[in-house]
Amino acid sequence: MNTIYKVISVVVICFTIFSCKQKETKAEEQGNTVVNEQPNIVLFLVDDMGWQDTSVPFWTEKTPFNERYITPNMERLAREGMKFTQAYATSVCSPTRVSLMTGMNAARHRVTNWTLKKDMLQPMEANHKKLKFPRWNVNGMSPTPDIENAVYVTPLPKLLQDAGYFTIHTGKAHFGAIGTPAEDPKNIGFDVNIAGHAAGAPESYLGIENFGNGKKGKEVWAVPGLEKYHGKDIFLTEALTKEAILAVDSAVVAKKPFFLYMAHYAVHTPLYADNRFEKKYLDAGLDPKEAKYASMVEGMDKSLGDIMDYLEKNNLDENTVILFMSDNGGLSVHARGGEPNTHNKPLNSGKGSAYEGGIREPMLVKWPNKVKPNTVTDKQVIIEDFYPTILDLAGVENYNAVQKIDGLSFKDVLKGESVKNTDRALFWHYPNEWGPSGPGIGASSTIRKGDWKLIYYHLDSRFELFNIAEDIGETTNLARSEKERLKALAEELGSYLRSVDAQMPSNKETDKQVPWPDAEIVINQIK
Repeated sequence: MNTIYKVISVVVICFTIFSCKQKETKAEEQGNTVVNEQPNIVLFLVDDMGWQDTSVPFWTEKTPFNERYITPNMERLAREGMKFTQAYATSVCSPTRVSLMTGMNAARHRVTNWTLKKDMLQPMEANHKKLKFPRWNVNGMSPTPDIENAVYVTPLPKLLQDAGYFTIHTGKAHFGAIGTPAEDPKNIGFDVNIAGHAAGAPESYLGIENFGNGKKGKEVWAVPGLEKYHGKDIFLTEALTKEAILAVDSAVVAKKPFFLYMAHYAVHTPLYADNRFEKKYLDAGLDPKEAKYASMVEGMDKSLGDIMDYLEKNNLDENTVILFMSDNGGLSVHARGGEPNTHNKPLNSGKGSAYEGGIREPMLVKWPNKVKPNTVTDKQVIIEDFYPTILDLAGVENYNAVQKIDGLSFKDVLKGESVKNTDRALFWHYPNEWGPSGPGIGASSTIRKGDWKLIYYHLDSRFELFNIAEDIGETTNLARSEKERLKALAEELGSYLRSVDAQMPSNKETDKQVPWPDAEIVINQIK
């Protein structure tokens, strides 16, 4: 009997080694090395969600907005994981999504504004009265090198797919313009694409409106691939969640680790009431537009809870990493109820702005048995850091990417270990026009280093300097009183922009390029 057990043990061990070797060999054939057991990874990305659009406080104190919104599952995720109080994206969507999928800063990948139509600048850029904007990568990202006006890259999901992951895209894509490869997430490494295409917003959130399908002249915005829900009383957020869980079921049956990119269209405009949640906000006397918005936030939170419940019910939670993030600051300049540019307070402004309200995001990470529950970090991270971090979490090493990676892994932060590059600078570059006018909105370049943040506006070569630790609302411009600090930051910003071959707009009157932030003519005007 003992002999039989020994034989069985040897067979099992040999089979296990053989299986691991098979996985490692496949990855090595793709130029990657996979180490250790691969966890499942859920990347939960919300569209246009502000730093304050949650009952989870990301500041030193609770605010009225934290009291307004009802997000119990974000609270649950925060209790079970780590809260990042200084997490950053870009101020508009496509640059963030391309940075996420490539590990590149927007200044380098040049997808610096939101994409849609192939080879076309946005109308507000073409018609700007004073600035002529560069030919940025209007076609987004591309997995092949033959697409003009696009950045050629090795996408994150492709590397995960090559490493043995079942890769699932759900919701908003917005990676490439209409008619380009990245319009379809399957072309950048996703095994499954649920409802993702070139557009960055839905025509409708309602199943009874077929999510916008059938509306003449609105075809570009109609959400694709959800025909089974057409005519039904279901909100888009719920439909996407149901389909995502079905896709994860397929991965579980196939016995493969999965990467679920849960990229909700919510809470992007158009504002629609999620009838499951709206009434309580109206009953509380909230502005009708804000009640719609709050209902969309709560519906998003329910989706997070449904996915967490699914993982627990199927005993997947202990080997699943969940990362929660937003793609830019909360919309505040238009379409909302109440006073514009106040919806992210204490942060200044909102989406489209270089101020904190446009770029600082709610971020949470749960990594069972690795991240200490209910912890908080003030370490600064930026959206391109997700690329190397997720590969790190997946155990993918020595990967071959055609692009230069700007992001740094924050795996050590998650594990509570000492962190390198504590004096690291963060950079934003937006040589573009978003459209609406508001605080901090417009073509600009920005650096944050330590507690200090410098914004350089391209239109009039003007600076704003803030100490974020002491002035989170960016109310006091210290450009004149801290000239030497301004000069040092301007030099670092200018050097960085030139090092990545960043684009700059030009002045229509003079036909000359806007000066770099460290140009002598710019620095000397500070008195």
